Amino acid sequence: MSSTSRPWMPAASRTRRTVVSLMAVGALLGAAGAASADGTGKQPSGAPTGDGAKALCKRAPKIDQRIDRILERLNGDASQRGSIARLEERVSRAKSAGHTAVETYLNDRLTFRRSLVPTLQGRQKDLADVEKWCESNGEGADS
Repeated sequence: MSSTSRPWMPAASRTRRTVVSLMAVGALLGAAGAASADGTGKQPSGAPTGDGAKALCKRAPKIDQRIDRILERLNGDASQRGSIARLEERVSRAKSAGHTAVETYLNDRLTFRRSLVPTLQGRQKDLADVEKWCESNGEGADS
């Protein structure tokens, strides 16, 4: 029940009650924020203790599969959704139809998509080196 629905209560009492209620809500929110700065309820554990090699060694095969899958999609033919060839076809259709705004938008997407290929190939090469390191260092167990 809101304080405005109590006409029998003096205005000063309604105002005081509202202020007290707002202060209580503020205190609760402040206490919740003080408990955790990131909102998870967990306190930060401090500085990292290692370089994460063990976790990376564990995830490397899945990362490699993901990169392979993305490169396969990007290098697919025009029937493959997400491929460079399909986007090139869409750009040429927009250009022939005279849709300059659409052509510009799609061309920017095409430029970005083309830039992904060498980036992913570089990551794939780096990941292969990491996997070799993991094999020779006990899957990063020393870290």
